[in-house]
Amino acid sequence: MQFTRQIIPITALLVSTFFLMAGAGLQGILLPVRGAIEGWSSYEIGLLGTSYAIAFTGACVVMPIIVRSAGHVRTFSSLSALLAISVLLSAILVDSIAWIIFRAMAGLALAGCYMIVESWLNERVTNETRGAIFSIYMVVTMSAMMAGQYILPLTDPALATSFMVCAILFCLGVMPTALSRAPAPAPLSSVTIDIKLLFRNSPVGAVGVLLAGVMSGAWNNMAPVFGQQIGLSTTEIASLTVVAMAGGIVFQIPLGRISDKTDRRYVMLAVGGIGIFIAAAGAQLGASGASLLLAGAFVIGGVVYPSYSLAVAHSNDHADPNDFIKISSGLLILYGIGTMIGPLYTAYLMELFGPVGIFQAIGAAAALYAAYAFYRTFRRGARPVDERSDFQTIPLPRTQTPLTIALDPRFDTGSEDEDQTPKETVAAAIK
Repeated sequence: MQFTRQIIPITALLVSTFFLMAGAGLQGILLPVRGAIEGWSSYEIGLLGTSYAIAFTGACVVMPIIVRSAGHVRTFSSLSALLAISVLLSAILVDSIAWIIFRAMAGLALAGCYMIVESWLNERVTNETRGAIFSIYMVVTMSAMMAGQYILPLTDPALATSFMVCAILFCLGVMPTALSRAPAPAPLSSVTIDIKLLFRNSPVGAVGVLLAGVMSGAWNNMAPVFGQQIGLSTTEIASLTVVAMAGGIVFQIPLGRISDKTDRRYVMLAVGGIGIFIAAAGAQLGASGASLLLAGAFVIGGVVYPSYSLAVAHSNDHADPNDFIKISSGLLILYGIGTMIGPLYTAYLMELFGPVGIFQAIGAAAALYAAYAFYRTFRRGARPVDERSDFQTIPLPRTQTPLTIALDPRFDTGSEDEDQTPKETVAAAIK
């Protein structure tokens, strides 16, 4: 009954999240596919991903200032309008340089929208309901992203219709939240990144998160280009990206449970090894068949997405409880830096070696991920099992902001001042 009372007030927020994520999923696959149709180089398409990552990561730092000035509702409405404007401008002006700017606009606006929605959720969460709300939020974000990607086959990416549908989804996203009676939450807290703290706490966690960002940036932005270049249909391209996300969801559970019982660095080593193998196989098979590619994408997703979760879990094992939010937020920013590198690095290899360059990029990053995790096993002993935090499945990190972390069930506000709300405790941790 208490859970029901907690869920009803945030229903509008979850509906807004679904529409925003569906629009983001469609835009994320539409732009690379349309760029490939236009004959743009891998570098030009890679820059779309890099500009998005730069703006998204930067927004996590600057957006609290904007929200404090304009308020949550006005900022959210303005950012949703900016999202719709960015995608409609992309339909009007089909130019690679212009699209780099439009994609950055979308990254800034999406990060701001996520942060505002999550600040409302954090205002409502309690220690008793955090786990359930976190799980529901995770299901909503992932299912919406997948649904948005499958809209692409229903339209023609060479026409303006897909862009219009995307803009409609962004506009639908603003309505439930803007009309909600839920009181505005406290102002967003500023986020800083302490690189020395991240590496002092866990070098393998910091390096692992950075490399996970490289792999994720490579796959998320360049997989649609790969599919277009080898002649896959729009349905097959959408399936390629969705199946990878499904692999990430499925693999997180067993990998997390294993890592709770053994040295997480050995699990990271295994994940990197699988990444090397599947990337080598993908480079050899190329366009040998849609079924094989989908199977490979499932395994790639099982490497790319859990690699971030494992690195964060290992960092949290060594973190002081009072630094949980600060370290997790810093790692998310470090991950964002990796997603800036990934698209351009992959574009370089795809220009040199053709479409299979995407597998070489992921394989090389996976090799470094595994090698560094193995090296660190000789430099630091494993944390005793009873002193570790439990592994927690998390939403795809490209949809996270530092405020998402406060929903994590491992963050127990009960250890803080009992007079503080969860939001106030989070603010104290990340300011």
